[in-house]
Amino acid sequence: MTNLKVLKENFLEDLSSVYETNEASSLFSWLAEDILHLKTHDLLLKTEVKLEKTQLLKFEEAKARLIKQEPIQYILGYSEFFGLKLKVNSHVLIPRPETEELVQWILDDYLSSNLKLSIIDLGTGSGCIPIALAKHLPEAKIKALDISAEALSLAASNLSACLGEAGSEENTTQIEFIQDNLLELEELAEVDIIVSNPPYVKYNERHGIKKNVLDNEPHVALFVENEDPLVFYRKIAELATKQTKTPVVYVEVSQYLAEETRQLFKEFGFERVELRRDFRGNDRMLKAY
Repeated sequence: MTNLKVLKENFLEDLSSVYETNEASSLFSWLAEDILHLKTHDLLLKTEVKLEKTQLLKFEEAKARLIKQEPIQYILGYSEFFGLKLKVNSHVLIPRPETEELVQWILDDYLSSNLKLSIIDLGTGSGCIPIALAKHLPEAKIKALDISAEALSLAASNLSACLGEAGSEENTTQIEFIQDNLLELEELAEVDIIVSNPPYVKYNERHGIKKNVLDNEPHVALFVENEDPLVFYRKIAELATKQTKTPVVYVEVSQYLAEETRQLFKEFGFERVELRRDFRGNDRMLKAY
């Protein structure tokens, strides 16, 4: 029987042509935790642990998919986001750290306010944004819109798994999921906050996208036409300014179009438009109000 030490050595060697050693080692740790229920420190202390045939098979299957550069989150079937374990598949984007920062910005602004907020997430995907907000703002009424029925089904499943554990019907009905095309909307129900991580990568910038993203994640959630990369932001600003009281808008933005996006919201009459840098130092979030 193969032990953990030999398994890891073979794993790192087989992935060496595709991944840097540190990344491959991190991928191995993810799999070890999922398949063997071993934490990172266990990998150092239990190198002689023998693996069962079924466990070895799972590692081999995962390794084959990793060599094809399929994201580890799709292989495992879940991703961590804001302390939540969310199911993901090829119908939704894998939640990113920048999106966690966007959620944190909203919570920083409203967590201690005691307001009964109404919020809508436009282009919800896995439901990561509204579910994280619902967990920390339990009094909020939240809507989540997406064009994809498959994405909404997954988001609803995530809501039930993440917030339904306490058995509270209120938790699992706190978010209303809506299937619609954002670009075809004429108006939104009145809300206090609009939040969105819309598509913003130009098609002609695809060469700069990593292969594991380009070949696996849904293009409808990633790309926009080269001629009008701000089309979704324009629609969001338009819908916001049609409301009786203009809501506060929080959006993720392209670091390459951050200033243009800021100017767009200014042109729609938003008096204050703030850009915020992510943990890498790039302008990646915007708040307009």
